[in-house]
Amino acid sequence: MIDHKQLRILIKLMVDNGLTEVDLQDSQGERVKLKRGSDEQPTVQYVAAPHAGHAPAPAPAAAPQAPAAPAAPAGEKDDGLTTIASPMVGTFYSSSSPDAPPFVSVGDRISTETVVCLVEAMKVFNEIKAEVNGTIAAVMVSNGQAVEFGQPLFKVKPG
Repeated sequence: MIDHKQLRILIKLMVDNGLTEVDLQDSQGERVKLKRGSDEQPTVQYVAAPHAGHAPAPAPAAAPQAPAAPAAPAGEKDDGLTTIASPMVGTFYSSSSPDAPPFVSVGDRISTETVVCLVEAMKVFNEIKAEVNGTIAAVMVSNGQAVEFGQPLFKVKPG
């Protein structure tokens, strides 16, 4: 995981050079995504490498009680439905503010770039994009609920 000192250096370079987005991934699959919005405050999204530390043996079947961590938010299929999973540990928010309508509801059509929710981690609100085309079939968590890495957030009917 990137340390806070390196993160501060990246943010400073980003601000000093007028960059609005930086997306880095190392050889182990750990990914850091920095993005500035109109308020000029960078947001940070850290995604750990898939399967990192989840199973000591090379075969994922070695720990049957541990949930499988998807490589991307669009993950497993279930009855023809695709799962959008949380890419991080944090708090799930269905809308941008308590008074705002939810980003998506059951029956809404979404595309790969549709923001479906926010996950707050360490006082940073991270926009979670669908990364799949289709229709929202189910919302699996409630507003304000704590979520884990890889936890299903939405079920999507592809198409």
